[in-house]
Amino acid sequence: MNDSVSDTDQSSTIQVNGTVAKPSSMSSAERSVARRNFMHSAALAGSAVLLAGIPGLASAAPNTIKEVNHMQLTQEWDKTFPKSDKVDHQKVTFKNRYGFTLVGDLYLPKSTKGKLAAIAVSGPFGAVKEQSSGLYAQTMAERGFATLAFDPSFTGESGGEPRNVASPDINIEDFSAAVDFLGLQSVVDRGRIGILGICGWGGMALGAAAVDKRIKAVAASTMYDMTRVMSKGYFDSTTPEQRTKALEQLSQQRWADAEQGTPAYGPVSLELQGGESQFVVEYAAYYKDKKRGFHHRAINSNASWTLTTPLSFMNLPILTYVAEISPRPLLLVHGEKAHSRYFSETAYAAAAEPKELVIIPGATHTDLYDRLDVIPFDKLTSFFTDNLK
Repeated sequence: MNDSVSDTDQSSTIQVNGTVAKPSSMSSAERSVARRNFMHSAALAGSAVLLAGIPGLASAAPNTIKEVNHMQLTQEWDKTFPKSDKVDHQKVTFKNRYGFTLVGDLYLPKSTKGKLAAIAVSGPFGAVKEQSSGLYAQTMAERGFATLAFDPSFTGESGGEPRNVASPDINIEDFSAAVDFLGLQSVVDRGRIGILGICGWGGMALGAAAVDKRIKAVAASTMYDMTRVMSKGYFDSTTPEQRTKALEQLSQQRWADAEQGTPAYGPVSLELQGGESQFVVEYAAYYKDKKRGFHHRAINSNASWTLTTPLSFMNLPILTYVAEISPRPLLLVHGEKAHSRYFSETAYAAAAEPKELVIIPGATHTDLYDRLDVIPFDKLTSFFTDNLK
């Protein structure tokens, strides 16, 4: 596994405090502990062996949830962050290439003149637009951009059945559909559209930028490569035998789902029992805290993924063509103390110039979800301003 950037790449990396950083993954001792925690959890996870520790994906005995009409949109402000008086907000809908109706929040700076540069925002994996993506979108709108935070297919207020399932292909398409929508708005300059992905949707954003040449700049914050972690485990520690066993169990789950007529789900996400890895505790501290990040529509707060969600992720490495984002610029932001830091470092190493990796001193993975004193909004603003001219 290559989870650090080469010496020749380190010159393009910075820290927010202005000092040059040499990116590195966890220490060998930390990797050893995390690997042991992963394997212990995996042994308990049964058919979801490769999902242990990922918020919303650790599962036990399957159950089912009822499908409901998800297109009755809320109109009240139900975000996990205060409403800004500097922007106008509007709930919108649009369709992706597969015909699913997506729901988003469009944020526009007040008193705008002329056409605006625009940014589509989504993530984290298992979150909704009322959480981190909405906070990022509203803040960037305050800084002069038209922004769209959206719920991916099958989640939140967006359409698609069954509920709470993910697909690398469809979810990358969701980003391109958001670009479609933004480019049709009279206030937006369709030649100046970028995207920003958070956590698992950071990887989706990179995949979308590689294939969709209309995207002029891409940023990812606290990025996860979901296809890598599901197919290989944390720190690529899954053995071929474990992968085969997991696929056999997931395949058998398909028979159970087919016989039932509905997909099986695990228990509610992030209900801690004690003994979890520190990063799982940090996820729960965000998603379960009603004064911080809890939202009743978020899978990570209040539900779980389908047990067979990993199947398509096991075969589709979404960052295969990350170098083809070039010559359009790429910005990766990650916390120094984040367990997931190696995802950004290896993506950075594989990407072509122009690229930049910003390491936030002392920050964990979830600090970049909502901590306004940690998220480098000045850096994001300058990146999109300079590259969406």
